[in-house]
Amino acid sequence: MDMLIGGKNISSEDVLEVKNPYDGDVIDTIPIAHRQTADLAISCANIAKYELIEMSAFKVSNKLFNVVEKLKDKREDFAKLLTLEVGKPINESLSEMDRSIETLKLAAEEAKRIYGESVPLDAGLNGKGFFAFTQMLPLGVVAAITPFNYPLNLTIHKIAPAIACKNTVIVKPPTEAPLTVMKFCELLNEEFPDGVVNTITGFGSEIGDYLVCSEGVDKISFTGSVTTGIMISQKAGMKKLTLELGGNDPMIVLKDGNIDNAVKGIINGAFLNAGQVCMGVKRIIVEEGIADEFCERLVSATEKLVMGDPLDKTTTLGTLINENAARQVEETVNNAVSEGAKILTGGKRDGAFYQATVIDNVKTDMDLVVNETFGPVAPIIRVGDIDEAINVANDTEYGLQAGVFTSDYSSAMRCAQEIEAGTVFINKQSTFRTDNMPFGGFKNSGVGKEGIKYAVEEMTKTKLIGLNLR
Repeated sequence: MDMLIGGKNISSEDVLEVKNPYDGDVIDTIPIAHRQTADLAISCANIAKYELIEMSAFKVSNKLFNVVEKLKDKREDFAKLLTLEVGKPINESLSEMDRSIETLKLAAEEAKRIYGESVPLDAGLNGKGFFAFTQMLPLGVVAAITPFNYPLNLTIHKIAPAIACKNTVIVKPPTEAPLTVMKFCELLNEEFPDGVVNTITGFGSEIGDYLVCSEGVDKISFTGSVTTGIMISQKAGMKKLTLELGGNDPMIVLKDGNIDNAVKGIINGAFLNAGQVCMGVKRIIVEEGIADEFCERLVSATEKLVMGDPLDKTTTLGTLINENAARQVEETVNNAVSEGAKILTGGKRDGAFYQATVIDNVKTDMDLVVNETFGPVAPIIRVGDIDEAINVANDTEYGLQAGVFTSDYSSAMRCAQEIEAGTVFINKQSTFRTDNMPFGGFKNSGVGKEGIKYAVEEMTKTKLIGLNLR
């Protein structure tokens, strides 16, 4: 599949194979772009921004709604492609399509709600006689660097609000799963002027780095690792940044919590997309008094998951993005076992598959829970009381989302206030997200917020206009 730059298909002599992680078959190839191609994309985006700025909010909104309808029509085709390139079960891909459609719809609605406010300058010294108001203006060119785990939905979370507030976009999709994103950008290009949306494929070390450093790019929106996020922040200069850098999300189950509901939350939160979810349940912190019963119920529920062909609608656990990723999870779990942790179920790898794994007796200093384990693993950390539970939850460099299961209002509010995370859910796992909520974490989980309304704020600049009426 070719890149889309300035409305034209652009290829390259160098190509990269996109493989199905389930069977290793080559789905398609993509160009490996170099810096001269990035320059072309930047130039086209900067030329197109003037035409987009002249477009009315009404027209921008309608065009985005047109893309919504096109995406609805191609829902099943896109879902199949998602499954082929990511390895997630087809039902999860269909769910991602529904969320993607909803996210795009929210952006289309938000395009008509971008406005400033009046500012009472007479509230300040010497401000009497002035009338002032603000405008929210587009930044210019937004570079979106997107991840493999939810390639379409997370890309739309970046480029849809960018276009809604009249920025042009350069998308650098993940090399592991670029195809769905590239096809979606073709749909956008059918509605918007050439150059409003551009795709460039290649390695982040060259293309991503070049976009970050370019003076022709005004904003970077990145989802990925902490290491890469820190490098971006160091190189970006004065550009506006949104960095979503993952999480090591805790789920606390207190002794008065509903165990069955907590187990359901973990099945979804720890094993969704084979555990490759930044806000997935990565650490399960359980009060000792209920830990044994909790583990029994969790093991029973986990063993009901069906691992197999992702295109089979009965499959509930697909592959990781590739075999290397599965090997890394395998090694991390095995290291924890060698340090005293106990596998209750799972723990075996087959190619890019890794079994849904429940592991008990996990200590807080094990690499399994110190770092973000990106796989279908549910590590159990036993604690004595709520004080220890909160301390363990906060003992991480991350602070994205958290979940707490309790029937006590006071405990719920204490956890909500004291846990250091961008979002804390009570009686719900950390994996929960609606596409209109502010999404972004504390500490090394990132900078800025996603969620359409909040992304628009991150992708605009505010101008004050003051009138002297005296």
